[in-house]
Amino acid sequence: MSEYTTGELAKLCGVTVRTVQYYDTRGILSPASLSEGGRRVYSEEELEKLKMICWLRDLGLSINDIGRVLSDEEPEKVITLLLEEQEKNLRSEIEEAKDKLDQTVKLRSALGKAGDVSPKTFGDIALKMRTNKELRQVRKNMILACILLGIIEYTTLLLWIFKGIWLPFVIGYILLVIPAAVILSKYYFRNVSYICPECRNTFNISSAKGFFSSHTPRTRKLTCPCCGKKSWCIETSRKEETNNG
Repeated sequence: MSEYTTGELAKLCGVTVRTVQYYDTRGILSPASLSEGGRRVYSEEELEKLKMICWLRDLGLSINDIGRVLSDEEPEKVITLLLEEQEKNLRSEIEEAKDKLDQTVKLRSALGKAGDVSPKTFGDIALKMRTNKELRQVRKNMILACILLGIIEYTTLLLWIFKGIWLPFVIGYILLVIPAAVILSKYYFRNVSYICPECRNTFNISSAKGFFSSHTPRTRKLTCPCCGKKSWCIETSRKEETNNG
């Protein structure tokens, strides 16, 4: 059976002697025995164990997590769960990095088209990009909520049509669909503002006013509280400093 000194073990795994010693002090890699001179001696089992520790460290797991894995009666199950969580975290980081990359590319393109780049120009473009992202998230939340309500509404309607059971539809419509529509409407108009094409001022409106006004996916026909002009106003993400409509 092969035996290794601390230096030999470190060399085989591509780490420093100090790293092996550190793992020893943390209690996750102990020598198989001590020589007569008091030197640490490691076996094949410790070699394989160190390889696994290095692999888990490369995946970004902490020393504490690795310690819990190695002390468990069934470490393979713990490793599986840790790897699943690590995969989720890494995918989230990748998505975040991709989003930042997309924003950077768009910002560079916008700055190139702007010609003379001043702090104000840069700030205006950056603000527009941020608010557009926020607006997309608001719309996404609304779409998901409406899909869920639609599923409930049509399910109960089909139950009425094909089974003759009408009570779930009526109760669901009165107690769920109508209140949810009111709540969603208030949520939406709390998070959006409108830019008047005439005076370029940005203003907010109440959910009642917004609900009954004509609109397209990106505009809404409103009377500007600043200039009094009624026109198709551009929808944007709400800003705290806007005027209340």
